Amino acid sequence: MPRMFGTDGVRGVANTEDLSPELAFALGRAAATLARERSGGRVVGVIGRDTRRSGPMLAAALSAGICSAGGDVVDLGVITTPGVAYVTTHLKADFGVMISASHNPAPDNGIKFFSGDGYKLPDEVEDQLEALVKARPDTMPRPTGAELGSIRQSPEAVEAYVEHLVSTGSPLSGLRVVVDCGHGAAYRLSPEVLRRLGAEVIALNTAPDGLNINAGCGSTHPEVLQEAVRAHGADAGIAHDGDADRCIAVDERGELVDGDQIMAICALDLKARGQLPNDTLVTTVMSNMGLEMLMRRHGIRLVRTKVGDRYVLEEMLKGGHGLGGEQSGHVIFGALSTTGDGILTAVQLLSIVAREKQPLSTLAGRMQRLPQWLENVRVGRKEGWEQNQAIQAAIARAEAEMAGQGRVLVRASGTEPLIRVMLEGTDMAHIQRLAASIAEVIRTELQ
Repeated sequence: MPRMFGTDGVRGVANTEDLSPELAFALGRAAATLARERSGGRVVGVIGRDTRRSGPMLAAALSAGICSAGGDVVDLGVITTPGVAYVTTHLKADFGVMISASHNPAPDNGIKFFSGDGYKLPDEVEDQLEALVKARPDTMPRPTGAELGSIRQSPEAVEAYVEHLVSTGSPLSGLRVVVDCGHGAAYRLSPEVLRRLGAEVIALNTAPDGLNINAGCGSTHPEVLQEAVRAHGADAGIAHDGDADRCIAVDERGELVDGDQIMAICALDLKARGQLPNDTLVTTVMSNMGLEMLMRRHGIRLVRTKVGDRYVLEEMLKGGHGLGGEQSGHVIFGALSTTGDGILTAVQLLSIVAREKQPLSTLAGRMQRLPQWLENVRVGRKEGWEQNQAIQAAIARAEAEMAGQGRVLVRASGTEPLIRVMLEGTDMAHIQRLAASIAEVIRTELQ
């Protein structure tokens, strides 16, 4: 039987067997039970969600499960994923839960847990939760009367998160910024934070209806933001995904500034101010070699991990490093947050623009990208692709043809039925052709 928890919590189409209200209830009961076993007393769980229609349904089921096992719930309503992590630590709660499927379409949803310290649960704790869920229901406590849990809202805790974000930034007076909230979790918070810092904010896609999250907008469709930045003559643009744990930027010319460039700008700024621990940046195997070359020139070591912000964070914590992230726009500022935070990243990036008094295009232009091409190959099954001889032969042929002038990276998505084929080299047409040849073999073998 496949593991219930993927690389980023439990995900699936909401109200199906993969992610049903019954499963959410069971997860809530299991989380409260496990927390009570560890604390020996009454426990508190923090719950937040993005704007999907299924969010209130799953939140209600989770809350009922937690209360049924004797835990109290602080329901934050619509808030970002990093907002849940922050409030969990701020309230000294036992655990936090975010209901979101990030950049996925509206019918999907997910349940992601944080421990009391604001970090994602380690695999072994997720395994304990899964074992409790799969056990007989009567193996978990079912208190009555005063021992039942309660549910309350806490707008003041959400305000504390907003104040924290504002406290990390520099004055942004004089900057005009377009923010594409993607009808997602940041639709109120991101414009509010930037306005409090003094920026003139033009906010896009701030009318969620439960079905329009990520629909032709947000970080997965940056062309909307690019056009708006040009139309408004803005200094910069920011686009969030559904749960706002990442952001993509656009410079004043309407050109994309991806996660690699954002990390480059922030790493150079932190190093110049003596605030980059170990003079090290942690990123994944997907980051462009241009980032590595720039960091080397400035005396910054680049450490690569497997794809996934959890692996970046693990390496940061293990090595005592303060900055890490992904090309997709997940950026982790270790001194300010326990997870990637798209609003926090926007604040840090725009603060550098304001302090340096240079256009974002100039700051981003310090990093020269090598041509990179990514193909997402939808497959019938992901299992066994690494042992497939035809796929491995196709990869080997591409590597031989590149003759050391680039790299090939093939990996399975952790959240979707996709095999991702990424090539990097000196000639775009060449790497596109090689990527297409590998992708065709994968489709044939894994249909």
